[in-house]
Amino acid sequence: MAHNPHASQPGPEGTHDPAGSTQMFRAFVDEGEPQRGPQPAATSSGSKNGVILAIVAVVLVLGAVAWLALG
Repeated sequence: MAHNPHASQPGPEGTHDPAGSTQMFRAFVDEGEPQRGPQPAATSSGSKNGVILAIVAVVLVLGAVAWLALG
């Protein structure tokens, strides 16, 4: 078999397996994550209210800026 200097060499001396590290990390993350069920409908309603309030706030700020600029 021909010698290939670019081939990864097994063993701890200077090279590591990034796929193995990724698999270990994912196992660690998945282990600590609580099991989640379906999201309650209130969360969707809460985010919808936040968007509406943000739009109202932007309209009020733009109205105040226009009133000061034109007044």
